[in-house]
Amino acid sequence: MTIDMEKLRREQVRWVLMLALNHARPTGTVEAILLGAVQGIYPDATPLEVRREMDYLAARRLLEIHRSPSGPWRASLTRLGVDVAEYTVECEPGIARPPKYW
Repeated sequence: MTIDMEKLRREQVRWVLMLALNHARPTGTVEAILLGAVQGIYPDATPLEVRREMDYLAARRLLEIHRSPSGPWRASLTRLGVDVAEYTVECEPGIARPPKYW
């Protein structure tokens, strides 16, 4: 059995983004802060990688992206995103949410 490291990384980045945004509630935060959170796990993470995974999560309606005309993005969790981060609803495949142990 081989492990798809790229898939694993994408899914873990998504979970880190959700956790960071959950801690940034209720106002959300800017992409530079999210990039720093991801780089704590993956030091080689890029702004494009973070934006790509933010876009994925937005398409799943787990977060909202506020795009500034000057360039930077800002994001905040939706109600569903909060529920996923807090383990109150099931998490569909695509996000590496660890199993609840408590």
